[in-house]
Amino acid sequence: MVSENEKDAGARPFRPSQVVVFDGENGQLVTTNGVVPALDSPAEPSFWPGPPETIEESGLLLPFVEDHLVRLLYFGQQMTGAQLAAACGLPYATMASVLHGLSRDHLVEVVGQDSMLDSGYRYALAPKGRVRADEALHRTWYHGPLPVPLNQYVAAIKAQSVAGLTIRRDALRDAFSDLVISEEFLDRIGPAVNAATSIFLYGAPGNGKTVIAERITRVISGTIFLPHAVEVDGSIIMLYDELNHKLVDKPPAQRHDGRWMRVRRPVVVAGGELTLASLDLIWNEVGRFYEAALQMKANGGIFLIDDFGRQLVRPADLLNRWIVPLERRIDYLTLQTGKKLELPFDQLLIISTNLNPAELADEAFQRRIRFRVVVDDPDEAQFTEVFKDVCAARKVRFDPAALEWLLATWWRPHNRPMRMVQPRDLVNQLVAIAQYLGREPIMEPELLDRACRSYFLTVRDPVGSR
Repeated sequence: MVSENEKDAGARPFRPSQVVVFDGENGQLVTTNGVVPALDSPAEPSFWPGPPETIEESGLLLPFVEDHLVRLLYFGQQMTGAQLAAACGLPYATMASVLHGLSRDHLVEVVGQDSMLDSGYRYALAPKGRVRADEALHRTWYHGPLPVPLNQYVAAIKAQSVAGLTIRRDALRDAFSDLVISEEFLDRIGPAVNAATSIFLYGAPGNGKTVIAERITRVISGTIFLPHAVEVDGSIIMLYDELNHKLVDKPPAQRHDGRWMRVRRPVVVAGGELTLASLDLIWNEVGRFYEAALQMKANGGIFLIDDFGRQLVRPADLLNRWIVPLERRIDYLTLQTGKKLELPFDQLLIISTNLNPAELADEAFQRRIRFRVVVDDPDEAQFTEVFKDVCAARKVRFDPAALEWLLATWWRPHNRPMRMVQPRDLVNQLVAIAQYLGREPIMEPELLDRACRSYFLTVRDPVGSR
């Protein structure tokens, strides 16, 4: 019989202690023991978790791993050794001794064989194992990949810090290439992104603060490793969130610990639904595990709080929650037992608001927001350029004379401020009205006037009574 140990003998993976770092002096990626890894490309993660060869190297206690295997068999009924190892995220060679121990203790039993390999034996719970399963399920119903210990997660986040990224002007310009935006504004955004601390985007509604924040997320490129879950004193914190963590499809150049996922740097967005509770660990009473806080999910990437000031919780309470993380780059989360966890706060925090930041935050908080960037109203030239772009996108012929009529009729007499969103909204209104009337959607005073009357809140005719 061929063992999995013999099968994998020729492939020596990175050890978990071999964290991959950038050697600035020699200009190459190396492990802590000096080995140069054969990574896919220069954009590879700066941390590479090698598959542990023993349970001890995984950082988990043997009884914890045994409970996990018993839970997997409870839900899976019958599974081969290879299937159990894959479900745990570890090589079969690492898990074999645990399975053999459970078999010796009559907790599991062999009920068949799918291949000639040792990993091909098919296991099921023995009567004694079903009792152990009841005890294990009382602790948690979690049955995903094995978690990683908290200290390994913290070390990984520090090794893959977002602060290590540098954004050049040309890359930023490319990300904003399809937007009407000034070089002066980009020169304010660029250093703020490179600082990787915090940005306060503020200004009138409708000028694209959300779009700007989302474009910043495109500039923060690269991939990192994050664990499916984190273990703390036997408790499990579910970290992986398919909404915020996008898996990388590219196959790696070498094997890695299957408990870790290779994802694009996360982008977590929260709007009016944001509450103080979502900024702490959320206990799942049914599954008996924790869901990670939003800022924990955002580590290594971006946390965007959009439309700040519109949440149900008071802005001052939310801002006070951020004072310590922004100052010390450390966050504190609390388990149900009362134990406090110290975690890295390694992310670019972007706060977008329509409100005046001077009225939202006191001086102490403003000092901790390193970059404050105002998103101004467009001038007439920018407004015209946006109108041209929108017309081209909607296949409406742009007419400079019609736009001049529009500004002279609906803007200048009323000192109405221009907003970046207005051309898009008005052209959409114009197209909808033209379709209703069975006419070609063109820029002409009549259709523009109808669009403005249905768009702006006004009870007065801008050109007098009819």
